[in-house]
Amino acid sequence: MKRVAVVLSGCGFLDGAEINESVLTLLALDRADAEVTCFAPDQPQSDVINHFTGQPATESRNVLTESARIARGKIQPLSQADAALFDALIVPGGFGAAKNLSNFASRGAECEINQDLTRLVKAMHSAGKPMGFICIAPVLLPKMLGVPVRLTIGNDIDTAEVVDAMGGEHITCPVDDIVVDEEQKVVTTPAYMLAQRISEAAQGIEKLVARVLVLSE
Repeated sequence: MKRVAVVLSGCGFLDGAEINESVLTLLALDRADAEVTCFAPDQPQSDVINHFTGQPATESRNVLTESARIARGKIQPLSQADAALFDALIVPGGFGAAKNLSNFASRGAECEINQDLTRLVKAMHSAGKPMGFICIAPVLLPKMLGVPVRLTIGNDIDTAEVVDAMGGEHITCPVDDIVVDEEQKVVTTPAYMLAQRISEAAQGIEKLVARVLVLSE
């Protein structure tokens, strides 16, 4: 049985982990009989958005506490994630990846990335273990890995240019497909960077999970 770490970044696409992407990832992993452990940073959210109105809210929320909603309470602080215990890592998207796992949303190519995530990603990479990044999350890979990496966020030209500026090689990709960097063992898919329907996001995510598991053999 493959052991997979899934890193969440809150609960809700505007200020946390994209819920559909997260659940589709967990479902695909469960169907593949993988053993999943969820993690999230134990820190305040960058901001809180009212998902009904789309407007900022004045309250404060904790990333780990909110992520626990998706994980049905079975989640651990990201600081406790040990790469040695896992065969693979997957990070769903949502603005949480760009706001809570990093400050990419405000800083772009000059962004700083959560130190615990960076530590985990570098350790997985050094051990030759595969990683899957979904939606906007792939933009963080070049800076964390420090090597050229082929990836996709779909076809958004502005974001693709930032990826290239950060040392990545952006590959345009349709919503139902994946980009695989065999050398770095990194798999990426656009999901809701392009998806108009949950079924569209599911196609790419299911392919990503399947390929990550194959690469972990």
